[in-house]
Parts: sequence; C-alpha cells; structure tokens
Amino acid sequence: MATSTNAAVSRSERRKLRTRSALIGAAQRFLAEGRLTASVLDLTNAADVGMGSFYNHFDSKEDLYQAAVDAALEAHGALMDHITHDMADPAEAFTQSFRLTGRMHRLNPEISRVLLQRGSSMLLADEGLAPRARRDLIAAAAAGRFAIDDIDTAMVTVAGAAVALGELLHSQPDRDAGTTSDAVTQRVLMSLGISADDAAALCRIPLPDIGSADLLTDGA
Repeated sequence: MATSTNAAVSRSERRKLRTRSALIGAAQRFLAEGRLTASVLDLTNAADVGMGSFYNHFDSKEDLYQAAVDAALEAHGALMDHITHDMADPAEAFTQSFRLTGRMHRLNPEISRVLLQRGSSMLLADEGLAPRARRDLIAAAAAGRFAIDDIDTAMVTVAGAAVALGELLHSQPDRDAGTTSDAVTQRVLMSLGISADDAAALCRIPLPDIGSADLLTDGA
C-alpha cells in the first residue's frame, strides 16, 4: 500500500512540475516577443493548461514573469559555471563568461531578450548571473588579478556593460557579436585593473563552442 501511495504522489508531483514548466516556458516566449500585456488566459492557453492550474503555482502574472526571468538567468549562469568550473585563473573564468554572454545575444536572441527584460538588475539580483559574477570578481580580487575597492560599484560597471552590449547587438544586427563582445570585455577588464595587454591576451583565449544552447524552459 505504501509503495502504491508513494507512486501516486510521485506522479502527482511530476504533473505539477510539468505544469509549472509549461507556464514558465510560455511566459519566456511571451517575454521574448515583448507580449507583456498578455492576459493570464493567453498564457495558460499557450502553455496548454487550465486557468485553475495557473493559480496553483503563481499568485499573479507578474509572479510568473519573474519566475520566467529567474529560470532563464539560472540556466545561463549554470551553463557558464559548467564551462569555467575548472579554470585556475578567476580572471579568465570571468572573461570567458562575459565574452560568451555577449555572444549569446546573437546566438540565442530569445533568451537574450528575456534577460534584457530584467535590465541591469539581472546582475544585481540574488540569483542567476549576479552571484556568479560577484563570486568571480571577489575571487579574482583575492588572487590579485583585479583591483576592486568596492564590489558593489564593480558590479554596477559589469551590469551596465553587459546590458548595454546586448542592446547594442540587438539594435545593430549586422555588427559582429564576437568582435564587439571582446572589445567591451577588454574595457570592462581594464576598469577592473587589468592592463590593456593582459586584457587583450585574456580575450584571445579560445572559447568553447556552445552553439545556440537552448536555455528557454521546455514546457513539453
């Protein structure tokens, strides 16, 4: 009997997770398309779930959109962690993450638009990219690679540059994302105390091929 009950609970939990995932996926697509005024009914129809199911997971459309952005930020941050986890130089880890994030705006424009909906706060939040960027900055400063007197102002510099880079690449679709991302990364590194020569060298290190990694939540 206990086994049967546990199996039923497990099935129920899986259904709940699928419903939540479907709602978050629909919200991410709507955010990427700029459909911020869509109704809860529009979202549930896109997710192929009932209205009642929506309120089992979220109190409002705003709560769902927040969860959608958080999920996108976390997915991108997790990918950057996977790529840089074994790098001995924290300055290199930061550089690789920033360069790849810049390229992501062109490689995966949907996820880029979701992230940019958050604006500069995407690197000042409590989860997603923010704690990872802060961690890398602190580690690089502790290793003597970055000169940082105030971590919060350093984060403002990084956040502003990351968002402005994304907006630039969206507004100028013919601009080369790799060259532009590396140029901005070099300037960010120099603002953190890295010499021009060292910044250029860090930006010449080969990047892994992440293709068009799908970071949008799969609602299937």
